[in-house]
Amino acid sequence: MSDPASSGADPSRSWLELAKSGSWPGVLFWLTLTVVTLLLLFSGYSALTESNPQVLRYAMLGGAAGFGATALGAVLALVLRDVAVRTQDTMLGFAAGMMLAASSFSLILPGVAAAEAMTGNKMIAAAVVVFGMALGVALMVGLDRFVPHEHHKSGRRGPDVQRLNRVWLFVLAITLHNLPEGMAIGVSFADGDMKVGLPLTTAIAIQDIPEGLAIALALRVTGISSIRAALVAIGSGLMEPLGAIVGLGVSSGFALGYPVALGLAAGAMIFVVSHEVIPETHRNGHETPATLGLMLGFGVMMFLDTSLG
Repeated sequence: MSDPASSGADPSRSWLELAKSGSWPGVLFWLTLTVVTLLLLFSGYSALTESNPQVLRYAMLGGAAGFGATALGAVLALVLRDVAVRTQDTMLGFAAGMMLAASSFSLILPGVAAAEAMTGNKMIAAAVVVFGMALGVALMVGLDRFVPHEHHKSGRRGPDVQRLNRVWLFVLAITLHNLPEGMAIGVSFADGDMKVGLPLTTAIAIQDIPEGLAIALALRVTGISSIRAALVAIGSGLMEPLGAIVGLGVSSGFALGYPVALGLAAGAMIFVVSHEVIPETHRNGHETPATLGLMLGFGVMMFLDTSLG
């Protein structure tokens, strides 16, 4: 019997085979991921079939705006060529700071406020968001352990492979962050009120420009071509319009699903920043510029969230 802690779980094998091999954590991870995916798909279907057509159009346009802003940031990365390692680490630190601020001001605080409005109790509201954060951390731990990104027999092959894996987790965390951002857009248009939806969509779109840039630059650190890095970054923005549709369904069918989703994205982002991004920015001896980049990124995102959100 193989040791699941060392070999991980192969998603190409059936859950029954995984269970027989002793990889129960892998079974639970993939089962949970499947259930969550089905719930999101059901929410999106409900929004498409039951929502007011005008409200649905507003939500889709808002999500498209977020996607367009992410794409713009990714395209800007094509202009930046031959970036020095010190600059790359500083930019990655900047992205980490943005992720930390977004986790606090775009996800956790709005999640607590939304849960409190639903439950009428601050303690329960905080517990709902903390539960979502725990799910986000569990998701990232599961992806790191059970999604096969290491060689089965030889393990990681050198620091370049290790860096690639870390950066892909970073990209995944921001992609997860884009889903509840899109959901927030969809919820903001749920009543058809442009005075609520338009300012929120504008704030999120402005934030998405540097996020798209950060993803593309982070991928270029691994040696991926500029064009491919930009395409991946643009693809991550597709979660915004999808999230907007899901948000409409969640706002009517799964009330507490919205703050839980915000907490999930926050937990995933904070985990990746601490576990992967910050150690990566310090790996080449550029701790000070990377930390200054982090503080600058935190300040920029905090300003955008508090002044435009």
